[in-house]
Amino acid sequence: MFSTMRNAWKIRDLRKKMIFTLLMLIVSRAGSFIPVPYINVEAMSRMTEGGSLFGFFDLLSGGAFKNFTIFALGVVPYINSSIIVNLLTIAIPKLEQLSKEGEEGRKKIASYTRYGTIILGTIQSYGIALLLKREGALLKDSPFHIFIIILTLMVGTAFLMWLGEQITEKGVGNGISMLIFTNIVSRYPVMGVQIAGLIKVQTANWIELILFIIITILTVMAVVTMEMGERRIPVQYAKKVVGRKTYGGQNTHIPINVNSSSVIAIIFAMSIMQFPATLAVFFPDKGWTAAFKQGGLFYTDSYLYWLVYFLLVIFFTWFYTEITFNTKDMADNLKKNGGFVPGIRPGKPTEDYVQTILNRITLIGGTFAGIIALMPYALDKFTGLKGLQFGGTSVLIVVGVALETAKQIEAQMTMRHYQGFLR
Repeated sequence: MFSTMRNAWKIRDLRKKMIFTLLMLIVSRAGSFIPVPYINVEAMSRMTEGGSLFGFFDLLSGGAFKNFTIFALGVVPYINSSIIVNLLTIAIPKLEQLSKEGEEGRKKIASYTRYGTIILGTIQSYGIALLLKREGALLKDSPFHIFIIILTLMVGTAFLMWLGEQITEKGVGNGISMLIFTNIVSRYPVMGVQIAGLIKVQTANWIELILFIIITILTVMAVVTMEMGERRIPVQYAKKVVGRKTYGGQNTHIPINVNSSSVIAIIFAMSIMQFPATLAVFFPDKGWTAAFKQGGLFYTDSYLYWLVYFLLVIFFTWFYTEITFNTKDMADNLKKNGGFVPGIRPGKPTEDYVQTILNRITLIGGTFAGIIALMPYALDKFTGLKGLQFGGTSVLIVVGVALETAKQIEAQMTMRHYQGFLR
């Protein structure tokens, strides 16, 4: 791998892309230290504790949310907008047709995603500003000062979105993914300091630390295996004789990734689970809010919460896979092009066969994602390593982005006849 990086560095255009990506990532991290005005940071820090949704936002923003800097929202509004647009593309025929119109269609969909980012970011900024006002975290809470806070957060998100697009166009890897990757990795030294502090005050012990390291290594290995694992359905194409030429007759396969939904299902499930708790903050005097407080039936350390969260991850894994992998269209396209799965009749039997395999793969991937999602809660409940915003979800993101970036560099190295990452 290191020899490949050295070879890549020797190529002028690839070296420029790598340097450009590095500079853009440095800019994104520099903005994570510029504070938003009129904010009580100490009150803001308390909102990110206990494995909450805000804690996950803080992880994706690389600590910017906890310190409430200009990049506090990170790329979360862009992620949400992308997910919504993708879902609408499948649900709305006009958008689906637009996605099939090539480069121009993709540009229009990208524009819709940007508009959605601005709208969602504004709404999210306004909601957070009201929540901070209620919690007494605003040093000045006049309408003008709240407007300045909202504007600052929105401009920060728009700038990050622009940075990500520049990296995708002129750098290496997917820009938004690289920004998230950098933010998560930047938190690891801070976590190391937190762990050292917990051991120093004897909240945690060395045995727990060793077990934590072993589990982390095993988690990375499992994530790599699941990210690269796929079920290949063999496909054959019938031979066609046109004049003196023979067409078709080749063998290929349909790849189905084991963990096709990746972290999206976890984000969906986490949003659903945290929504009632977020509402409870706005209605502190109501009796039903006790269920979402420490010791409550639906607090993050309760087994009921874990069970519902786990089942939601499996459900959203199945849901996302179903809307992104259309077995009917796949079976119809195979039939039109003379392709068939050996031993399975074309048409409806092929559709049912692929759907059965897809359901089994989805169950495996959803179960794995559910276990990954519960790791930070189990870590906080059963060990002394409390307050760490670390879990399988961050590992899932980091490993996924690293593998995808490595594949892109590998492809460029292959075009230049260099030996790459894969052997």
